[in-house]
Order: sequence, then structure tokens, then C-alpha cells
Amino acid sequence: MTTNRVPSLRPLAAIVLALGLLALGCRAADVPVGSLLSSSETPDLSRPTGKPELDRIDPDLRAAFESARADAARDGVRLHITSGWRSRAHQERLFEDALVKYGSAEEANRWVATPDTSAHVTGDAIDIGPTDGAIWVGQHGSAYGLCQTFANEIWHFELLTEPGGTCPDMLADGSALR
Repeated sequence: MTTNRVPSLRPLAAIVLALGLLALGCRAADVPVGSLLSSSETPDLSRPTGKPELDRIDPDLRAAFESARADAARDGVRLHITSGWRSRAHQERLFEDALVKYGSAEEANRWVATPDTSAHVTGDAIDIGPTDGAIWVGQHGSAYGLCQTFANEIWHFELLTEPGGTCPDMLADGSALR
């Protein structure tokens, strides 16, 4: 598949976010992205992997990621899933940790969804790394139906359009889901 090289504001949004995080003294690693998978490589998702965090991702989302990964590789960009499906209990722990870290439910909701609102719990979201891979998907993801959901999370993608369609406007952050 050849990707559309039409300029987009998404790369600019990613750069602005990265600069904002740096200005706040944060690194991308400081931003909660859920449970990182133990390997920096995502296995072939066309068959079961034996890892529930990968195997319970929606099959269409898995296929979209595989297509994007193949095209990104042709562009010299590596993609892997840093977080996929999460159990309700795991998502609850992540939210509780965010409550402690950020001091309020309002601020925690900007970065971590509750089990009732998380698309990871339903298998409908993936977090993509490394950063250059997430930026690549932000630029080209609509060709596969992959859309960045939140402006403050350049790594979080959901299957929100038909391949080649137009992604909906991003939400500022996860607090918009409440």
C-alpha cells in the first residue's frame, strides 16, 4: 500500500506536545501509557501470540496495525505496540496510580481512563511506539483507519474510520470521555 503524503497538522501537534512536555521537565517516558509490553518488538499479529494484551485486540485493529507496520518499515520506521488490551482490574490499578500521581480525578482523567471509559479494556485501542513510529502513524494512520484519539497522547490509536477515510477531530485529552 502506498501512503498518502498530504501534509497534516498532526506532526505539528506531536512536535508541540513534545516541546510542551520538555518545557514542563517531562520526558515521553514520564507520561503514563499503560502497561508496556516486555519486548520492544511486537510479534506478527496475524496469528495468536499467546499474549492476552495482543491477542485480545480487536481483529480489525490488529490487521490495520500490521498493514501500517509493513508500510512504515518500507519508510524505514519501526512500529510496535507498547500497550494493547487491558483487563478491567489492570486499568483500575492504572487509574488509581494516576490519582496518586496527579492528586485529583480531574487531572488523572486527562492521562488515564477509568475501566468504564477505556478503549483498551474493550480491545479497541493500542499505544504505538517508539515516538517516531507514533508520529508516522499520526501522519499516515488514516490510510489504515488508525486515528490518534487524544491530542495529548501521540501514541494512542483507535480504529475510527474506514481505511483511507478522514479521522475525526482529536479530543484534547481523556477527560472528554467523562
